[in-house]
This record gives sequence, structure tokens and C-alpha cells, in this order.
Amino acid sequence: MSRLWYNRRWMVETVFSSIKRTLDSAVRARSWHLEFREMVLKCAVYNLRRTVRYL
Repeated sequence: MSRLWYNRRWMVETVFSSIKRTLDSAVRARSWHLEFREMVLKCAVYNLRRTVRYL
């Protein structure tokens, strides 16, 4: 099981790197629930941009 997850790690790291490069790497929120909301919104915007790009 750990080997399977390790093999997928490079994909996750690639997505994180892309999000940081395209949408800004800083999280400006001060509290944990606002930080979480900001990260969820960044991921949603990233997914929307990738979807629209391939239409």
C-alpha cells in the first residue's frame, strides 16, 4: 500500500507546484477555517482553469 501512495506522490507535488506558480503561493488568512476556505477556493479555481483550457 505505501508503495502505491509513494508512486502517486509526484503527481500531487506537481499539482501543488502548479497551484503555487499560477495562483500565488501565500495564504493570507489568519485563522485555520479561513485558511482552509482559501485553499479550497484556490483548488477550485485551479480545476476550473484547467477545465476551461481544454474546452
